[in-house]
Amino acid sequence: MNLLKTLAAISSMTMLSRVTGLLRESLIARAFGAGAYTDAFNVAFRIPNLLRRLFAEGAFAQAFVPILSEYKNQHGAVASKQLVDHVATTLVWATLLVSIIGIIGAPWFVYTIASGLAQSPEAFDAGVWMTRLMFPYICFMSFVALAGGVLNTWGQFKIPAFTPVLLNLSFIAASLLLAPHLEQPVYAMAIAVFVGGLLQVAIQVPALAKIGMLPRIGLNVVTGLKDPGVRRVLKKMGPAVFAVSAAQISLIINTSIASHLAPGSISALSYADRLMEFPTAMLGVALGTVLLPSLSKANADGDKVEYSALLDWGLRLTFLLALPAAVGLAALATPLITTLFHYGKFSAEAVTMSSQPLVAYSIGLIGIILVKTLAPAFYARQDIRTPVKIAVCVLIAVQLMNLVFVPQFAVAGLALSIGLGACLNAAFLYRGLRKRAIYQPQPGWGRFFIKLALALCCMGALSYFAATQIDWLGLQSRPFLRAGALLVIVCASAIAYFGALAALGFRVRDFKRNSR
Repeated sequence: MNLLKTLAAISSMTMLSRVTGLLRESLIARAFGAGAYTDAFNVAFRIPNLLRRLFAEGAFAQAFVPILSEYKNQHGAVASKQLVDHVATTLVWATLLVSIIGIIGAPWFVYTIASGLAQSPEAFDAGVWMTRLMFPYICFMSFVALAGGVLNTWGQFKIPAFTPVLLNLSFIAASLLLAPHLEQPVYAMAIAVFVGGLLQVAIQVPALAKIGMLPRIGLNVVTGLKDPGVRRVLKKMGPAVFAVSAAQISLIINTSIASHLAPGSISALSYADRLMEFPTAMLGVALGTVLLPSLSKANADGDKVEYSALLDWGLRLTFLLALPAAVGLAALATPLITTLFHYGKFSAEAVTMSSQPLVAYSIGLIGIILVKTLAPAFYARQDIRTPVKIAVCVLIAVQLMNLVFVPQFAVAGLALSIGLGACLNAAFLYRGLRKRAIYQPQPGWGRFFIKLALALCCMGALSYFAATQIDWLGLQSRPFLRAGALLVIVCASAIAYFGALAALGFRVRDFKRNSR
């Protein structure tokens, strides 16, 4: 399998997801701005989204994929199918129970995560209503996470990468067609989450059936729990949940802090986060998706040379693509926010409030993406305890940084703490890999960084100079001109960066790699 080609395919699907995601955020910003009710929706969506990352995509994928890969390579299709059936039964019924608890306890969850919303009773009540409607989303996404793990293990990456597009399309349709007809328009966004979850489940079924891995969800959870493979997954999920929990607890604390800052701070952080997630998903998530099954196979085969070479390839691509993304986000923060969101109720003040955390995020973007590249090196070896210990240390460090940065930079301080915390996380992960002799850097890293630095200087100078020549706020009434100007700057910056790299001797063939 050509890993670079596979990465490009996943990134293209992810780009479609992120483009539709940006369109969705632009429509939400235009319709609702950055106010109390938008904050209520973001809080309500954050709760099931948090649990989805804990029990479905995050901890589950980290524990499930290496074990499923082992079953596939060593025990065959029949044993793998039985494992999938039993894991699906356990996961779906467990998340259904969590959903019921969440619906009942919605007021407590909303208050715990964003107590500042209680200052506006109407917004708080709206947050509770939307939380209850969206809680079943974790059931849908648990099945989607299971399907993604199975499909990726079988080398089918496109459907899992495309799946998030359906949620974005649901948001877009709801904001355009449903919101204008509701007494409380923001409720349309909660309905979109529910419908989008159903659509994401539906697209997995044909793909799973095609490879003979469509799970049969049984009524007896005890049967699934007796499966040794399921018990192994659950055992690995325990530390994984704790590791993911550390990041999510940090997010909850940051949300609570933001709810006590200026109105709209939660939304401003969310808009900046959406733009930060664009390169994170296109590179970090895509690389992690490609690397985890390949690393798991290399580990199962006992091939340490291949294992290290895969990591080296992933790290070089990370620096090659993440660093220019970070420079671009910092230099073009205001142009990006204005072009995408500065319409309707999204004011000039909201532009400033959202641009500042975006610049802060860009400082730590390389760390955020590196974590997604380095962590699979531990998960593939079924070592989840090491990332857990690191995550706990980072959680404490982020909150200590909040004490310093938030009083000085307000909502931007929260983003800065998250980014610097991710850099600290990546440094500890790298140190752990080197200390265990799991990763041995291949020759040429010094020259690689020098060439990157020269290319980044060319790109950064061009993008910053061009961005400062335009009155982005003044072009609000001319959105196509503003979008065209941003597109020209982005394309010129990309040409400057990759042109400089080409002049310095970089070639695409140097980054091609096949998995064994």
